[in-house]
Amino acid sequence: MQNERPDPDQLLAKVQAEEAAAHRGHLRIYFGASAGVGKTYAMLAAARALRSEGKDVVVGIVETHGRKETEALLQGIDVLPRAVIEHQGRMLREFDLDAAIKRRPALILVDEPAHTNVAGSRHPKRWQDIEELLASGIDVFTTLNVQHLESLNDVVGGITGITVWETVPDTFFDNADEVMLVDIPADDLLARLKAGKVYVPEQVERAARNFFRKGNLMALRELALRRTADRVEDDVQAYRSDQAIERVWKTEASLLCCIGPRSGSDYLVRSAARLATQ
Repeated sequence: MQNERPDPDQLLAKVQAEEAAAHRGHLRIYFGASAGVGKTYAMLAAARALRSEGKDVVVGIVETHGRKETEALLQGIDVLPRAVIEHQGRMLREFDLDAAIKRRPALILVDEPAHTNVAGSRHPKRWQDIEELLASGIDVFTTLNVQHLESLNDVVGGITGITVWETVPDTFFDNADEVMLVDIPADDLLARLKAGKVYVPEQVERAARNFFRKGNLMALRELALRRTADRVEDDVQAYRSDQAIERVWKTEASLLCCIGPRSGSDYLVRSAARLATQ
């Protein structure tokens, strides 16, 4: 039997990709169905653990939304001062990208990547700030809600009746080194909302009437779980390809298509093929 030799072009591309990855920062996304599930809390807890092990950790920008438990986790971690930018007669406080690159920590926390930066900033969106940090070799932890993924924006709008204008491209999510799902049941999240652990009191009633309805939260939770599962499946396939594992791992449901001699079988086969590749 003739031995199959590896493709030199593929080997070269792999080596080049590994070299580029070695100089690039590591991106971890804490991902969830909506505000209040505990993404920022989990991010800060992980950062504190790394800091206790001696890693140089800095908070670039973290939005606590008045949550006392989350604010308590900021204690003892270096926090970069925000840049003050004048816009239409107002002084706005934004993430200071230049200060972050100059400080050059081993790890920086940058919340809410879908945020739109003030006009005149170097990048229109905060996720682009994160990309520059990664290119500079700085590790980044960030948080993301499922409704801010570009490909699911219209789906979420159809479920909730609310249009979310700030999004991140799916490539930002798919290219992350790690995605950590932060998940709680809808009833538990509603209990957190009622207890004032999601928004300040004056925002709770409005949130409960609109976005934070149980049906919405269950549907968003399903979307977040499915999107995370898709991401894990991509990781599995990439691992199998990298390790040259040809045997198929049955990690997904199988599809059986039954056909007979009658006309229309070709349509069933095509439909089954489409379903199998979704």
